[in-house]
Amino acid sequence: MLQATQTLEWLIQQLGHTTDMVNKPLKSNQKEATLVFIKTLVDSDKIQQMIIKPFFEIETRGNFIDYLHSLPDGQEITSQDQMLSELSKGSIVVSMNNYLFMFDIKKVHTNTVPITSLENTVLGPQSSMSEDIHTNINLIRNRYHQPTLTVEMLELGSKSIQTLAVIYDRELVDQTALEQIKYRLEQLNSKPLIQSTAELQRLINGRKVSLFPFFMITERADRIVYNLSVGKIVLSLDGDPSTIVAPAIFTDFMAAMDDKYHSKIYTKFVQILRYVGLFITLLLPGFYVAATSYNPEILHTELALSVAGSRVGVPYPSYVEVTFMLIIMELLIEASIRLPKTISAAATTVGGLILGTAITEAALASNIMIIVVSAVAISNFAIPIGELNSAIRVLKYVFILFATIAGLAGLTFGLLAIVMYLTNSESYGEPYLKINIDLKSKGEQQ
Repeated sequence: MLQATQTLEWLIQQLGHTTDMVNKPLKSNQKEATLVFIKTLVDSDKIQQMIIKPFFEIETRGNFIDYLHSLPDGQEITSQDQMLSELSKGSIVVSMNNYLFMFDIKKVHTNTVPITSLENTVLGPQSSMSEDIHTNINLIRNRYHQPTLTVEMLELGSKSIQTLAVIYDRELVDQTALEQIKYRLEQLNSKPLIQSTAELQRLINGRKVSLFPFFMITERADRIVYNLSVGKIVLSLDGDPSTIVAPAIFTDFMAAMDDKYHSKIYTKFVQILRYVGLFITLLLPGFYVAATSYNPEILHTELALSVAGSRVGVPYPSYVEVTFMLIIMELLIEASIRLPKTISAAATTVGGLILGTAITEAALASNIMIIVVSAVAISNFAIPIGELNSAIRVLKYVFILFATIAGLAGLTFGLLAIVMYLTNSESYGEPYLKINIDLKSKGEQQ
């Protein structure tokens, strides 16, 4: 058992360098108590109502100690280092008559529930997750009313000491996948700073080079609850509204929550459109290079002549033309992300129109190339989940390289190589290209 006086002196000594540390003694009749907290982290109104006011209203010392024992926000004290860590996260330590109490009274500024901004839907819930981990757990529990829902709290980072919640249904979860994820999380204790969910999923990926995503990052509460219902594991990091869903397979990244809210026929139609868009954005630039430079015979005669005519005056090969235009498109996308929201849409739209017109008039690219680049850009954003979207943006340059080297044969070889790689890949024991045939009985993977 920790000695109250010595522990309190040690805490004050450790925090004495910061001016927002408060060491507040209380005295009333025969009662004396000391409060230690960091005032910029705690809710002062809650301290006043929960501790200071009852201290002066409760007459006897024993009754006040019993009152402190009964408070639901009390935390178990295990060591001095644990107390120091909790103080730095917004807890308060109360010392009275060689008793030590610790309460979680942190001030929360990020507990509002925002509207989804990354994964929009036409129908269904529009609420997103919050930056406060307790609010996130509340949102999940309010949607998933199962007593088997399990929440395990971990701490990550030796400097940031961020709280991480591992959430799963203990009756449905794959125990092997759960053990692997926990093991990888334990290996992160040496990392000094972990501030975002995206950084966390990169650290626990377990692959030195990985273009395709094996974790799904989502902000939608309904998607999280659905994945819990099919036995997946959710990781929620305090301070980040996005959460990690694992294990994730390829079809997860091609599914939107709208698929569950629309009619079956419309859903199938939209899913087909997404896969068509995937192949367009992935293969169309390489196909253009192969068709114009190596295999024009695969095109209809009139179309081949039209493509050749549009390239009259273009001073470099088709692979240079494609790469140049795609890089311009990538720069426009990056500019739209980095610019202030009030001007990003107008600036990139006007910039794209001016650049496209100027490039074709200067014969630096063909008119058909403008169509190809526009189709690639539109198709790329038909992919619902951003991690796969980013992977495809990079992968299409690999297909351009294959098409540049060997034309249509190289493009075919590249596609087969990617399919073979994904076929041999696993996400925590699940085949990455797994497809559920009976969606009604087995559940759609989202």
